[in-house]
Amino acid sequence: MVWSMSNPGFFLLNQGWHGLFSLASTLAVSDAVTPVVPSSPGLLLSLLQAIVLGLVQGITEFLPISSTAHLIIFTDVFHWNYLGQKFFVDAIQFGSVVAVLWYFWADIRQILTGGWAAFQRKDWQQEEWKILVGIAVGTLPALSVGFLLKDVLPESPLVIGIASIVMALLLGLAETIGTRKRDFNALEIKDGILVGLGQMLALVPGVSRSGSTLTAALFLGLERRTAARFSFLLGIPTLTIATLYQSRKAFGNPEMLLPLLVGIVSTFIFSYLAIAWLLRFLQNRNTWIFVWYRLAFGGALLLAVAANLFRDA
Repeated sequence: MVWSMSNPGFFLLNQGWHGLFSLASTLAVSDAVTPVVPSSPGLLLSLLQAIVLGLVQGITEFLPISSTAHLIIFTDVFHWNYLGQKFFVDAIQFGSVVAVLWYFWADIRQILTGGWAAFQRKDWQQEEWKILVGIAVGTLPALSVGFLLKDVLPESPLVIGIASIVMALLLGLAETIGTRKRDFNALEIKDGILVGLGQMLALVPGVSRSGSTLTAALFLGLERRTAARFSFLLGIPTLTIATLYQSRKAFGNPEMLLPLLVGIVSTFIFSYLAIAWLLRFLQNRNTWIFVWYRLAFGGALLLAVAANLFRDA
């Protein structure tokens, strides 16, 4: 058969191709539609919300109950869509970074100067050297895996609820079988590596960075206060680098600058108070209060998901 422009078959084929191209163009245009940006609730309300979000972030960042989980659920329940955007709640973590640096500055300076002196003397058994290397090596797993999975792990109430319950059980087990006989002077490089591996679990929303490192440290036989102190020190590089990377967008938004600064200050205040309180609390108390809280929090989330109470479960 000879095909020509006047051939009916050619006409039908040509129309078919035009239809396919038209459909593809329509789909491409629909996919390229800019997502709806939440509108600002106004300056005064934004500032009040920033203070509250700073309170939530500050308290939950260093207690073993997950700041990410509470911020996601809190903003979802109260429909704080504007300041509840991920880049904003990530950016106010700068307050937590400043707080932990400020609180542990004497320890950080001693570790850095002592580690450098040990390096110059080639004294690999120096306490500061072992802690410094342990923190450095322990930081790598969370940073490398976190970079690979940064857009993969879902931040949903279902995932948060399950993670909260699982970590409650692990913390309870660590509290039960941990020997709690090793103090800060007994830390080794391997402790940094193993606690750093535990820190990787915090990439799952709802696990908690401080919760996973504290649990790992208790499993390794560290005293409760030593475990918390070491987990905070080991988490400083990861928290700092992750905050810098995740919050780039917030600092480029002029409309959010004032609420962001207020949120950072609020986060700093409550983060500092949370660190001081937890270290005092663990001097003569156990972590079971956090185990029961996480079980209740996770169970409540699963019930809410089953009842379809969340917009995005």
